[in-house]
Amino acid sequence: MRIPYAPKEPAADAPESTKAVYERITERRKPRPLLPLDLALLHNTAIADGWNSLLGAVRSKTSLNPGLMEMAVCRIAVLNKATFEWNAHSPLALKGGLPRASLDLVRTAAVFPVGGREKTKEEQETFSEEEWAVLCYTDQSTKNVEVEDHVFDGLRKLLGDTGVMEMTATVATYNMVSRFLVAMNVGEKNGTEIVMPEQ
Repeated sequence: MRIPYAPKEPAADAPESTKAVYERITERRKPRPLLPLDLALLHNTAIADGWNSLLGAVRSKTSLNPGLMEMAVCRIAVLNKATFEWNAHSPLALKGGLPRASLDLVRTAAVFPVGGREKTKEEQETFSEEEWAVLCYTDQSTKNVEVEDHVFDGLRKLLGDTGVMEMTATVATYNMVSRFLVAMNVGEKNGTEIVMPEQ
């Protein structure tokens, strides 16, 4: 990383407020240890605590299909060259039910641009209607920020008002995550290839 990681545990003489932040992040990560991302953020415990709260809500307090949510996260990782993010979330996408062929195409598909484009034969044969809508929405929100009405309405038709809001929050949040990861080179993964997880 481009700066040293924060300590894995608070100092013995750290304020109780600092210890409480470490405890909250540790609790959300269980049974895993703190991640390099956590140790990057813990240089400022207020930011680390707010980040933990936001990510906890996005990850576990929405109505989104887990495979579709992780598909969006993985697509953001591809678009922003955030290999650390891809490595963490591509196995979760498969565990959440995203077909392996769809995840592989998330890795290689051309960006869905402003004005749209035709689906390739492979996209027609691979992506479900929901997966295609998530890909298009994630691409436009990540690359263009503005999302065209037909793309927004296409996702809203499938997910409803709450679902499209939750997907928007997910895409926005994981764009934040990927930008932090890449700028700081968290996990020392910058410049490494984005590859499919093992079966």
